Amino acid sequence: MPPQGGGVPQKHHAVHYYGTGDSLFTTVSGFLGGGLAAGHPAFVIATEDHRAGVLEHLSRRGIDEDRARRDGDLVVLDARQVLGACMAGDMPSAAAFDRALGGALAPLRERRPRTIVRAYGEMVDVLWRGGNSRAAIALEILWNKLAQTHAFGLLCGYSMGHFYKQVDRFEEARDPRARLAGADSRAIAPLRRTARPGASNSTAGGRVA
Repeated sequence: MPPQGGGVPQKHHAVHYYGTGDSLFTTVSGFLGGGLAAGHPAFVIATEDHRAGVLEHLSRRGIDEDRARRDGDLVVLDARQVLGACMAGDMPSAAAFDRALGGALAPLRERRPRTIVRAYGEMVDVLWRGGNSRAAIALEILWNKLAQTHAFGLLCGYSMGHFYKQVDRFEEARDPRARLAGADSRAIAPLRRTARPGASNSTAGGRVA
């Protein structure tokens, strides 16, 4: 289960397999809201309908969205737009990814240098649902490389209806991911599942090495 309070380790990477929007919004708002309440900035990259759901649930938790945005503690971006800026053809570009994501994270870190930014992302899920699993795996690598230079805790949301159909492929992709990263097997650490795929609204977590 992703941490709810203030204590998120640097390079933390958790995955939430969601079956319903409400399950997703509850988990994500708990993760982001706990950080915001403790003074940690939040960074959201989600599809349009999910952005609205997450923000509504944050409001229910007492988070003032307008104030958080105004104070620079909350950045909300569209997953498809950011993904488009990161792609070179059918694959993500490392340089474009660093410009887009590193550029968005930097102001949050500069404003609160002693905090850990909490980020929620759906770009990998968008690629996977679109059938581009190779690009999804490459994007996971880029997220983990970014964690080597930026302090943030990452929570990713994966739709069970699409991801679980190919979960074995994702597990088998550990070695190809290392090859894509330039034969450096340390570039990405496999996610440690804490729930078996297929369990309703399960949450899995892992920490990037």
